[in-house]
This record gives sequence, structure tokens and C-alpha cells, in this order.
Amino acid sequence: MRISWNWLRTLTTAGDLSPMQAADILTSTGLEVERLETVEPVPGMLAGVVVGEVLTCVKHPGADRLHVCTVDTGDGSPEEIVCGAPNVAALQKVLVATVGTTLHPLGGGPFTIKKAKIRGVESNGMICAADELGLGTDHAGIMVLDASAKPGTPAVEQLELKGDHVLEIGLTPNRSDAMGHWGVARDLVAALNYRTGSKHRVLLSPVELFKQDDQAGTVTVEVQDPHAAPRYAGLTLTGITVGPSPAWLQERLQSIGLKPINNVVDVTNFVQHELGQPLHAFDADKLEGGRIIVRKAATGERLITLDGQDRALSTEDLVIADAEKAACIAGVLGGASSGVSESTTAIFLESACFDAVTIRRTARRHGLNTDASFRFERGVDPEITVYALKRAALLLKEVAGACISSAVTDIARPRPWAEVQLNFAAVDRLCGMPIEPDHVVHILELLDCRTSERDARGVRVQVPPYRADVLREADLVEEVLRIHGYDRVPLPERLMVPAVRQPDTTDEGFRQRLAQHFAARGFREVMTPSLVNGARTVKLGAAQKAQLVHLRNPLSAELDVLRPTMLFGLLQSAAHNLARQQHNLRFFEEGRIYEVQADGTTVESERTALLITGNQEAESWRGKAHPTELADVKAEVELLMDRLGLAKNAAVAMVEHPLLSAVVEVKHGKRTVAVMGAVKPSVAKAFEVHQPAWYAELMDAELVRLLRTGKASYQEVAKFPAVRRDLSLLLNSAVDYATLERTAFQAERKLLREVGLFDVYEGDKLPSGKKSYALSFILQDTEKTLTDEQVEKAMGRIRLALEKEVGAELRG
Repeated sequence: MRISWNWLRTLTTAGDLSPMQAADILTSTGLEVERLETVEPVPGMLAGVVVGEVLTCVKHPGADRLHVCTVDTGDGSPEEIVCGAPNVAALQKVLVATVGTTLHPLGGGPFTIKKAKIRGVESNGMICAADELGLGTDHAGIMVLDASAKPGTPAVEQLELKGDHVLEIGLTPNRSDAMGHWGVARDLVAALNYRTGSKHRVLLSPVELFKQDDQAGTVTVEVQDPHAAPRYAGLTLTGITVGPSPAWLQERLQSIGLKPINNVVDVTNFVQHELGQPLHAFDADKLEGGRIIVRKAATGERLITLDGQDRALSTEDLVIADAEKAACIAGVLGGASSGVSESTTAIFLESACFDAVTIRRTARRHGLNTDASFRFERGVDPEITVYALKRAALLLKEVAGACISSAVTDIARPRPWAEVQLNFAAVDRLCGMPIEPDHVVHILELLDCRTSERDARGVRVQVPPYRADVLREADLVEEVLRIHGYDRVPLPERLMVPAVRQPDTTDEGFRQRLAQHFAARGFREVMTPSLVNGARTVKLGAAQKAQLVHLRNPLSAELDVLRPTMLFGLLQSAAHNLARQQHNLRFFEEGRIYEVQADGTTVESERTALLITGNQEAESWRGKAHPTELADVKAEVELLMDRLGLAKNAAVAMVEHPLLSAVVEVKHGKRTVAVMGAVKPSVAKAFEVHQPAWYAELMDAELVRLLRTGKASYQEVAKFPAVRRDLSLLLNSAVDYATLERTAFQAERKLLREVGLFDVYEGDKLPSGKKSYALSFILQDTEKTLTDEQVEKAMGRIRLALEKEVGAELRG
């Protein structure tokens, strides 16, 4: 949220602070100032530009259109300046850019004034036009000032240009009270008064002059849903002339990044950002029957809003209606039919407090996020509703010539102040330091809280309605500590850190561990939407329609169900990159998939998914490019399982999958922990991916369970050498490597350490239905050096098992 320092200073007596000091204080109270920005109406603030008086002006001897002027710039030494403006004349007061000044003209880059000879005459500066100073677009001639201007006066002073500083505050969702300049001023003054003992005050513009001028217009108000609109106030103003706002009002809005529209709209925006109270102006002559009805939308009701969209309203939407139709989506966006235009002469001005949940649901339902909904969703102060209305009415009298033509209508349901019992011991315990009870009470009173029933143990506190988030004792302690100052909590001279037991694996810790692993392996993390297209999901076979979790109010027909697989998002990311000539991709994503089970319950499952496509190794002088294959994604899963200590008991098997081919399933016991395979071409093509892609999906919950229940063990590094033996085997084509590996380990449990596949051959030199595998076997004894006899016996057992179990034939 953007806060103007010049504006903030008008709301407090603490204006002698510097913007940096104010930023530091606010940050220490929890309103973190993320950036302090300098705002200049003109770049450079016309540094080096001063008022000058043209003493003499004669024709240039070498050019018909140039003049040679003698100019007094207030330093006692008149300068000779060559000027080409047709309107320059003696005795004028002008703006002069002195030598060394950098100007920032409109529509061009900056340039620096230098001494120069123009057609043989020396020129020491420049007499400036408005566009050359960045003050406008006029280049018909130089700017001529009032005769009272004094030579040597800085231009910024003569033109009364004022710079500003903007505090960019990272507002947390609970701090709805600080959604305006007034709320920020309250915190600044409370912290300053407590920490320095000063007596600064928060200032509000008086509204005592508010009175009804006539009875030219009255709009009757009816609130049919007091729960959704616990307070609703309004009044009618007539005699309005819609036009541009005065300069001061436009400057205030521009300083915080708002574009001035007209005086009526600008006043409502000004009050909203000053007080945090949204307002809305209706063209009173467009309200049918002269009525305002606060109600829920009728079945089938529609409204064209100010953004030109024809919106279908839900019966859960709160609307502001006239006698015939909806005129506005309450607290979110106005209707086009009742909006203020240049021809508007009378308005009904609304100030309300709407139910936060109602507004939030309506805004989400329509995909809207406006300044008004941003505030109403978080809760506004119900006690400032009428003050904001009067403040705006008086401003409209000032800037639009309005007459107040009705009394204030105020329909309110009383909202009591929340009461919380605060124990002084809890303050010390939660703050980690003692704070005197008198100081605790003083801070609470500085924050507009009421205190009563105080004794040695604690105090009863009434919390103002604008702090809707303060409901518990811990909330009050937080309020005390932030005004006391988080940075004022003392650091002990010595910190004692006891030895702690390594905590169990948490879901979040596991996800971070996986992310770090895959990032180190060259994968890039992507985050894709959880919503996918239901029709395409069913068509591709990822799930049956009954298994999908459908949204009741999807924002788009293309995104109407929650994803049953992580694959689709990764393919979309791949397609996006492939379209931009990025062909070698390694992605991973952590997220959830959703499924409706046969009994109707919805299950959410944590998943981590990998997608590899393109070349595993790029082409270089050392060799050709190596395209990715199933073995690459399988190797990534095996490496992860090994790092987690789960590889030893993992078993693999070939299975069927609706989206993948050549699918390998990894199991631990009876539970599946990973699935991997090649993305079917038809599936990849549906997402505009036209090259082979390989996919793996890890079941996070199962892996976490295994890590929690598994026991870490230590094995001493072997002191004795290992021995390698190789076998070349002729096999049936259906036999997979996993079966060979499993058979070998079952045959030799004591000495066999590793099995590796280092060559595969399938071709016309082999019988039909056959293939050749070359396997390596690493044998080692942890207690002694192996003898040739021991190695041969072990390899004999392995050969025999392979021959009997899988029909392997020894080659060569």
C-alpha cells in the first residue's frame, strides 16, 4: 500500500520527522515499509533553474531569428544568453537554466546546459520554454513570469513545486485498520508518544460545518439484509458541476499512483485512501423511484458494471438496487446505469460497512479485485461510516459546488467493542521480557483501547471495532510488543542452546529436501495451476468423470476441475518453453492431486513429479547430442531412492498406465512409491509437445511414512578390496533387468554388493525373440580378502540361478 508522506503529515502533529525516521518507526511497529520512494513532479526538481530578468534584448548580428539577451540571474553578474524564442523581450521575468544544469524535457532525453558559441556569440545558459523544463507541451515561446518574480529565486520555489516521498507498506491481511493514511498515522503517533514521551496527536478534518442546505432531493433507503450490511449511511447532494479536480486534489491522488478522473470520483477516492472507508456515488436522477434498497440479488438478475461487463448475479451477491433493478454490486463495483457522468447534477453518496465474508465471496465469484473490495473483505471501521460521509460532502461543496439536500440516513446495527482479559504475567511470558503494567495499560490506551477492572494480576480491555483481528489475550500482547518495539527486546549476553533430538521428518521438510535434491540435479521447479480442463482429462483417460472434483463456480470452462495428475501442468510448461526454442527441459513440481473415491469422499494426495524431454547432453566438440530416454528418468528416481536410504528394499515391475507407456512401478512392500514411463504421443500432442517426453511421479506420503518408520544404520567402510566379474547372457526379450538383479541377489546374499548393466544388444545376429545383456557383478567380503575359489563359487551360484529362474544362456 502506498502512503504519501506529505499527506500523512497533514494528519498528525509529528510532521517534523523525516520520511526515513517515520519509515523506521512504522517498520518497528509491524507496518513494514518495504520501499521509500522519492516522488518529483518534475525530474530533477529544476535544480539549477532560476528566475532571471531580461535587461536587454537585441537582434543577433548573424541570424535573423535569434536574439542576444543580457539576463540578471540574481548573482550580481548578468549573463549573455542567445535565445531563439519569438516572444523574448527586455524587462521580462523568465526562467533561466544556468550552465551545468541538466534538463528533462517532455518527449526527449535529458541534456546538460553548456557554454556555447552560437553564430559567433557566446551564450551562457538558456532561457526556457515550458516543454524544455518538463512542465508542459507548449513550445510557442519562453515562459514569461509575473513581474513580481525576483531574480535568483529557484524555479522550484517560484513555481511552488513540491516533492513528496511515498512509503510502500507491505500490509498484512489482518491490518485492515491501516488501509488508509489515518490508520497509519495512528500507529506512528502511538509509537512516537510511547517511546519519546511526546504528546503528538492524530488530526482529523473537522466536520462541524456540515449542515443540510436545502431539501431539493431525498432518496429513501431500505436495508433488507442487515447481516450483510450492518451499517449503511447515505445522503443526497444537488447542484453539482462535474469537472476536473483542483490541483491539490489531483496531486494527492497522483502521489499514491491514482489517476484523477473528475471531482466527484476523485473525492470518493481521496476519502477512501485518507480514512480507509470506501464510498460510492450514484447519479441520483438515474435511481428509479428515488429509492435505495440493500438486498440480495434476485434469481436470474444481471448487471452491466462500470467495466462494461454484463454480469450474471448470484442470489448470494449483495446488491444496491433502486425500485426496479440492481444498480451496484455492493462493496465491489458500481453499475454503469447509475454511474456519475459529465451531465450528473445530483448524486446519492453511500458510505457503508458490509460483511467481510459476503464481499469476499462475491468478489471471488466475479473475479474482481477493486480498492473497495480490498478494504471491505478485510473489514472497515463501522464507527467512521458517517464521519467519512460528512467529510466527502464538505469536500464536494468545496470542489464541485454541491448543496447538501438531505439529512444523513444512517441505518446501523450496534456493534459492541470486543472485551478481552489481559494477564500481565502473560505479557512478560510472551514478550520474553518484563514490561511494567503501567506501560502496558498506557500502550493500550494509546491504541484507543478502553481499560477497566485493573488489579495486580491484569486488566479488562475493550478493543475498538476497527481492530477486528484483536480477539485474544495473545493478540493484545502482540499489540503491546509492537508499539513497545520489536527491536527493543534485549538480546541476552549469553545464549544457551541445549542439544536437541533430530525431529521426525515433516511433510514440509521432506518437500524442501526433494526440491533441493532435484535443483542440484539440474531440474527447474515449476508451479502450475491446480485447475485443468475436465473434458480433456476424461478424453485422455486420466480419470473417469465421476472421479473428478468439479468446481461449483468455475471462472472458466477450460479450468473446471481439480487435477487428477501432475502430468498436465508439466506438459503445459514444456509446451510454453518449446514454443520459445527451449528444447532441452528438466522440470519438477510439488503439489497435490485430487480424486473422488467410490464412496463419494474426496482425497487429496501430495505428489512430486518430474518431466524430462530433449537431449540429456547437448551436442559439443566432445560428442553428439544424447537424447533422453526412459533410463534417464529411471536413474533420477533410483538416485533419489538411494539418497533417502530406500533403494535397498525397493522392487520394480512393469504395469499399465492410461497416460504413459513402458511404465515402471516402484514398490516398497505392497505400497507404490513411484511410477515412471514415457508420455504417450497422443497425450503429449494434446498439449502441443511434439518430441518424446519422460515422466515420473513420486508418492510423497508413502516416502515420508517410510522415512519416519525406517531406522538408520551404520556400516563401516570395507577395508578389503572388491572383485568384479562380468557375464554375457542370452535372454528372452520379455525378461527385464530388474528380474535379473533380483535373482542374482537372492542367489548370493553374502558377497554380492552391486549388479550393473553395461551393454544391451538386439539384432538379426540373435535368434528371434532373444536379446543379449552384459552384466557386471561386484563381490566383496567385509572381513577378509576374497580368494579366487570363493569368487568362482559365488559366481557359480549366480549363473545357476539365472539359468533356472529366467532361462538365461551364457554367451562366450
